[in-house]
Amino acid sequence: MSFYIYVLVMAVVTYLVRMVPLVLLKREIQNTFIKSFLYYVPYAALASMTFPAILFSAGQTAAALAGFAVAVFLAFREKGLLLVALGACITVFAVEQGIALLG
Repeated sequence: MSFYIYVLVMAVVTYLVRMVPLVLLKREIQNTFIKSFLYYVPYAALASMTFPAILFSAGQTAAALAGFAVAVFLAFREKGLLLVALGACITVFAVEQGIALLG
């Protein structure tokens, strides 16, 4: 029974978060600061969820940071998503193998 209550509360909260701005803001937002702030909120939220997962995804933090650095480098060089992911994974694997050999 409590499962259904949790789902109901979650549905209500999700609906309210989406409905309240539509009801309260009838006209278009003119303030450029607020518009730019709202534009970057999804990117900031995604980064705040992704970055900790990157740090703790590998067995070694150094390997995770090396993979992250390679992924950022390849992304800035405008490589495709598959190449960026493969580069990061291969880097993490190589660094972890290197750490295992040295340790």
